[in-house]
Amino acid sequence: MLAFAKQEILSHLDEGQKALVLALEGVVREEAAWKPSKREWSILECVEHLVLSEEFLLSRLEVARAATEAASSRAGETAILFRGLDRSARVESPDVGRPRGRFGSLQEAVVSFSGVRTRTVDWVNRLEADPRSQLTDHPLIQGPVNCHEMLLIISVHPRRHAEQIKLIRTSYARSRRPELTDPLSPDPV
Repeated sequence: MLAFAKQEILSHLDEGQKALVLALEGVVREEAAWKPSKREWSILECVEHLVLSEEFLLSRLEVARAATEAASSRAGETAILFRGLDRSARVESPDVGRPRGRFGSLQEAVVSFSGVRTRTVDWVNRLEADPRSQLTDHPLIQGPVNCHEMLLIISVHPRRHAEQIKLIRTSYARSRRPELTDPLSPDPV
């Protein structure tokens, strides 16, 4: 069971990182810093948020405690992956994950994200017990979560923000080429 859990999580972590890298491909400095509105994040801020969040969530994994028995719910795990990708419901970041201007460039933020992701993968590779039998806490979830669930949350998070980055890039392109927007339509063309 442990080998399967590790491989499943490692695969999800890899998918998340690849989605982020793909979404960032070709982003230039001006585009990385551009914000669609005052209340929305820039691409650079999205990546900083991913770094801050993963650093914090990894710290929660590192202090996990043993549960009396493994808690597993395939339906719950599937729901985490589904809800993690569903951008129709806005999720407010806790303070620990809010960007503060930590990075001077997108490249610096991406290198930092890769570093924390490597530490997360190392944590998974060092697992000696089923992550479903270890409990920790998440800042947005009431009550304990098992480490397998936490790792699913960590793995899907970059995919969620990769979608946000794609939207920011589309908005950025439209802001530079107003003719791409039909003024009579409530939605951009």
